[in-house]
Amino acid sequence: MSKRDYYEILGVGKSASKDEIKKAYRKLALQFHPDRNPDDKSAEEKFKEAAEAYEVLSSDDKRAKYDRFGHDGLRGGQDYHGFSNAEDIFSHFSDIFGGAFGGGGGGGSIFDDFFGGTGGTRRSQSRGTGTPGSDMRITLKLTLEEIARGTTKKVKIKKHKTCSDCSGSGAEKGTSFNTCSVCNGAGEVRQVSRSLFGQFVNISTCSNCNGTGKMISQPCKKCHGDGRVQDETTVKITVPAGVSDNSYMTLRGEGNAGKNGGHAGDIIVVFKELPHEYFLRDGDNIIYELVLSYPEAVLGEEVEVPTLNGRAKLKIEPGTQPGKYLKMREKGIQHLNSHGAGDQLVKINIHVPRKVTSREKELLKELQAQPNIVVSVD
Repeated sequence: MSKRDYYEILGVGKSASKDEIKKAYRKLALQFHPDRNPDDKSAEEKFKEAAEAYEVLSSDDKRAKYDRFGHDGLRGGQDYHGFSNAEDIFSHFSDIFGGAFGGGGGGGSIFDDFFGGTGGTRRSQSRGTGTPGSDMRITLKLTLEEIARGTTKKVKIKKHKTCSDCSGSGAEKGTSFNTCSVCNGAGEVRQVSRSLFGQFVNISTCSNCNGTGKMISQPCKKCHGDGRVQDETTVKITVPAGVSDNSYMTLRGEGNAGKNGGHAGDIIVVFKELPHEYFLRDGDNIIYELVLSYPEAVLGEEVEVPTLNGRAKLKIEPGTQPGKYLKMREKGIQHLNSHGAGDQLVKINIHVPRKVTSREKELLKELQAQPNIVVSVD
């Protein structure tokens, strides 16, 4: 079963800061904590799922690998289904929860500042600067040769780009902005509610000004207040060696520009491996089928075979049997994010002619008559 996207689990965008990721995880951990959801297996799974997502996205190195290659780019990652209970996870991330559950450090319970206590410090929410741009998805077709050693591609795409006349603000040059009448310039709307657990403050982005806190008095004539225009651009894609069919990489900030100065989305590049004339892929190895004549297999021969880097010589030992694999070391695909390469495996097959001349038939019968030689002739 494939894992859910870590950003989706935490409910944050791909450009989210570390503080935003930490805040989102803390909120989910408190929401689905088993103490608040007794005998609720679904909540427990969501609790562990959020912990796993945070463990990856809070690490610069793991997050970079995940952004480029998804779950396939993570090797030996933490599995939170292995923790015995919720306290293990809270202890693991004690820096977030203020030393809760004996994790060390001062402060009271993690529930203090969420459920009516006064010991916690409320975090401020950063004001938005516009609507984020949408992600784009493109399929990039690659030959096995390109996959084996890596390549660079240039692709033309149509996307929203920041308006050059207003620099993405959406306002005509020389004009001013008005303070949003709904949020009074705060960029966010707060709603206070009470429950059995105490007082909750729900903070959401103001929909009237898209979180900017201000309204355009005179829209830009070129983009009509949108802050962006449709245009064609060329994107350079550097493909690392060893990628797999249907794997992907993310080009951060290369997607559609955001509205009214919002940050740009990403481009998701999905790799599509094209069929090869000679080779089949098996992980980082490639398989080539070599058809020999009966004399070549019996007597041995030095033959030329195709490789991903041109043709190369291969020695066939006398008596080579059909179905045997001969290994050509490191003639395969370079390992992804690692040194070395796979091998080229040459599978031996024997050509059996469907028709033979009368002379060939006589020779085969003579050969068949020799001791220890078995030749079948129709």
